[in-house]
Amino acid sequence: MRFRHPDGSTVHLAYCTNVHPAETLDGVLAQLRDHCEPVRRRLGRDRLGIGLWLAKDAARALVTDPAALRGLRCELERRGLEVVTLNGFPYEGFGAEEVKYRVYKPDWADPERLEHTAALARVLAGLLPDDVTEGSISTLPLAWRTAHDDERAETARTALRTLAERLDALEDLTGRSIRVALEPEPGCVVETTRDAIAPLTAVGHGRIGICVDTCHLATSFEEPDTALDDLAQAGVPVIKSQLSAALHAEQPHLPEVREALAAFAEPRFLHQTRTATAAGPHGTDDLDEALTGDALPDTGPWRSHFHVPLHAAPAEPLTSTLPVLTSVLARLVGGPHPLTRHLEVETYTWQALPPELRPRGRAQLADGIAAELTLARDLLTDLGLKELP
Repeated sequence: MRFRHPDGSTVHLAYCTNVHPAETLDGVLAQLRDHCEPVRRRLGRDRLGIGLWLAKDAARALVTDPAALRGLRCELERRGLEVVTLNGFPYEGFGAEEVKYRVYKPDWADPERLEHTAALARVLAGLLPDDVTEGSISTLPLAWRTAHDDERAETARTALRTLAERLDALEDLTGRSIRVALEPEPGCVVETTRDAIAPLTAVGHGRIGICVDTCHLATSFEEPDTALDDLAQAGVPVIKSQLSAALHAEQPHLPEVREALAAFAEPRFLHQTRTATAAGPHGTDDLDEALTGDALPDTGPWRSHFHVPLHAAPAEPLTSTLPVLTSVLARLVGGPHPLTRHLEVETYTWQALPPELRPRGRAQLADGIAAELTLARDLLTDLGLKELP
């Protein structure tokens, strides 16, 4: 979906296909047919943006076979879909029964991460619509915190500098400008937007910036205006934003609130949980840890890294951090000029929701994704953007 900003520039809205995990190119092609095109039809649009997630095998197939890349591009066009952004965070296995800490491997100190991201950039340069010259890729925020010493930190910075050089060369070759965005996430080396400033300044290249995920920002209890002001002051570009909402519990000391939270503690994904204290955010790596004994102070609200549907907040006594999303979005695109032109709805946890909230079949999932995109569209038009055909 495309929108005209009042300054005349185009803002792109997509939804991320990591909600439909597939490890192979054939699986990606099936996603377009079984999921993405039905969502577009529900929205009544001739064109729908999707943020593709390409696992390592699918990316490798596309980058080594020009015919396969042309075939994917033709299939996108045939189904009324377009791609300006990729989710390069998960490397493989995102559809496994247990993902948890595996999603942070390989990290930016491992050669595989550089090679995979460079491959994604080449693929994206070949998928961009004819009238679009800028693409974006979100990626791992360096590493999970426990596996990152000084030596690995320097290796990661070197890898990002190498990536920036390759992206420069790619633009010289193709005329397409691809930029890569570190996506801060609780528990990682780059947990907050402020954590991103030092490593990105050290890399010192406008090709590498930040992806503001509004669920992650809310989970870490970051204040949106302060976070975005800090990035602007440091000259760190917001390359894309993932529109998502975290799980919020206002009174976690109450037994009924803990019971409601327990329904969201599930075995597939990691749900880092945080609370704000006078000494700063305090947290656990997963929601079930927070619910065990006194692992997390319960005198203030808790937020958990569980991407809940934008249009359907959990039932009381829980809610979502949608207000944080709306505040961030107003800053990103509500001003005289957009701070980013790539927006991506990223609710990948539909099948991890409590059983009674999960979609039953493809049709209900498509309905839910279309409802999320409708909400995002309404937020954008309320900010003065005009939806384009």
